[in-house]
This record gives sequence, C-alpha cells and structure tokens, in this order.
Amino acid sequence: MSFEGYWPYVYIAVAGWLATDFWRWAGVLVGNRIDERSELLNWVRAVATALVAAVIAKMIFFPTGTLTSSPLWLRLGAVGFGAAAFFLGGRFRQILGIAAAMAFLAAGLALLGA
Repeated sequence: MSFEGYWPYVYIAVAGWLATDFWRWAGVLVGNRIDERSELLNWVRAVATALVAAVIAKMIFFPTGTLTSSPLWLRLGAVGFGAAAFFLGGRFRQILGIAAAMAFLAAGLALLGA
C-alpha cells in the first residue's frame, strides 16, 4: 500500500489532536484557579455524574449489540452484583466493581447460550 492511502488517517489524527488539545490546555489553566468546594464545580460534578448514570441506564434498558440477546433480569443482576462488589471492595473497589459486573454478565450469557 502506498503512502497516499494513509493521508486521510494522518489528517484525522492531526485534526483530532488539534481540536482536543486546546481544550485540554484550557482546562489545565482554568482548573488551577477553581476552588474545589465552589458551587460551579459541584454543579459540574453533578452533571457529569448524571450523564454517566444516563448512559448506564440506556445500556441496561435499551441495549444494543450483544446485550440485546441478554434478558433484563441478567443486566440488572450484573449491575447489582457489581455494586455489591464495589461497596465491599476495599482499596480496589472501582476495578473490582467493574470486573465483577462484567464477569456476572459474561457468565450469565454463557449459561444462557447467548
């Protein structure tokens, strides 16, 4: 394959880097000046948490891809099992919660033959 075939990929990589790098540096510069206990930062955290919760809820109740072959009770069970592992996890609670939910879901799909 000649180098001509790579130009679209180079363009996408450079354009993507330029588009996001400015905002990263702006975040670093502005972030140093924001008080961690400010109402603005509390609002930003609340919005970010709500967006993550909305994406997870969408994946549970309106799945796409492989998840469409899994029943709702299995998806809800995986969330519950992951949450229990998270709260009992100790030092590595985030990794443990995610891994436990994934393992529960994978085992359930394997048992159901999906």
